[in-house]
Formats: sequence, C-alpha cells, structure tokens
Amino acid sequence: MKIGKIIKTTLITILATSMAAYIVYAVFFLSMPDENEKCQTVELIVNQETQSVFIDEKDVETMLKDANLYPKGMLMKDVDTERIETTIKKNEFILSAECYKATEGVVCISVTQRTPILYVLPDGREGFFLDTKGIAIPNSRGYMSDFVVVSGDVDETFASKNLVDIGMFLRTDAFWSKQIEQIYLTRNDEGERVVEIVPRVGDQIVYLGTLDNFQKKLRNLRIFYDKAMGTVGWNKYKRINLEYDNQIICTKRNKSKK
Repeated sequence: MKIGKIIKTTLITILATSMAAYIVYAVFFLSMPDENEKCQTVELIVNQETQSVFIDEKDVETMLKDANLYPKGMLMKDVDTERIETTIKKNEFILSAECYKATEGVVCISVTQRTPILYVLPDGREGFFLDTKGIAIPNSRGYMSDFVVVSGDVDETFASKNLVDIGMFLRTDAFWSKQIEQIYLTRNDEGERVVEIVPRVGDQIVYLGTLDNFQKKLRNLRIFYDKAMGTVGWNKYKRINLEYDNQIICTKRNKSKK
C-alpha cells in the first residue's frame, strides 16, 4: 500500500510538471509570430490625455513610411521593432512608443502623445508648448490650439521649473481654465518675476505678484467675483491686486471711461 501511494504521488507530480511545461511552451512558443510570414495587419493606436490632438494614427503611419519602416507587407523577421520605436519617439509631441510582433502577421504599435498644458510665448523668441512633465515642446509645425498663453519675461528654464503647477491647476479647474486668457510675466523692483492675468470676462488686469500661493490668491479672487462683481459690474475696476496675503486691492476705472 505504501509503495502504491508513492507511485501514485510520483505520477501526479510527473503529470503536473508536464502540464506546467506545456503551459510554458504554449505561452512562449505557440504565441510567437512566424518570422517567415508577411505582416498582414498593423494595429496602431495613439493614446491622448487631452482634447488637443497633435499626433494621430495617420501621422505615425506617414512617419514610418517616410523612414521605410512601415511594417505592412514586410517579412516579420525584417520588422525592426526597436527602430520603429526610436523613429516614432523623435517627434517632439510623443512621450512614448511601444512596438511588438504578434501572431498571424500582426504588428502592434502603441504611441502616447505628450500632454501640453500651456503655450509659452517669450518676448522676441519662438513660442513653445509646456507639457505635464515640464518639457518644452517646440512649435515647429505652427500648431494652434486653445491653451492659456504665457508671455513676457519667460524662458524654457523658468517655465519648466515654475509654470507646471499653475498649468496643471488650470487644466483641472473648470472655472479658471475658462476665465484666464493670458498670463503675462514681468519683473518687480527686486528682480523677481511677477504675474499679471488677463481674464476673458471683465476689462481689468489681475495682479498676482509672485506665483507663491497662487491657488489661494485665485480662491480669494473667486470669492470676490461671487460677492462683488454681480453688484458693481465686471468693468468697474481697471486693476485688481492680489499680491498681499488675504487682501484684495482694487483700482477703480476713470469715470470718464465707460
């Protein structure tokens, strides 16, 4: 009886090992593409986290065709997935690219577009987009889109280090993303960069001072809008100063002007 149990246990172990080996074989070998067949289908997807589309599937296809790398019709063994990824990632609007071969002559390409949050237009220089990672994206193709524009005394270094937070805030705040049309940067007497905001509604300049505590300053301004603007009107003031903590200083418009 004891020998019989040992034999039974041994057989079960052998069977389990064989099944595991077959599963490994099925996963790693049966799912591998036939390198001698031609690519029949290219499954190309461009992932975007924004409504502004700078790159689409047709653009990627054209990019690969221009580089003689578009897989369709090639033997699978001639499809260079690493070169395809490298070529795609050369585009300034692309964050990442992944390419791999599947069975039945399928090549899969997944591309992720960068997510621009602001358009920066420095004084006397070419404009660029700033993405969620703080990367400056050259506007070499002259793209135009509905972004808040940051202009004035600003460069790539300052934008990358200091403007991502306010850009992300505007991207997620429904009210301020619609209310702020332009952000203008200049310098105060101490040489610090300070911020003026041009709103879409209301004919006044909103002065934030430095970007420190900008969310609190805008929160106070929103309260002021809700409580005061409905009563006095949006055009009563020519300047609203939020520079000082918990203070809003308003400069009235000249009465001779309507």
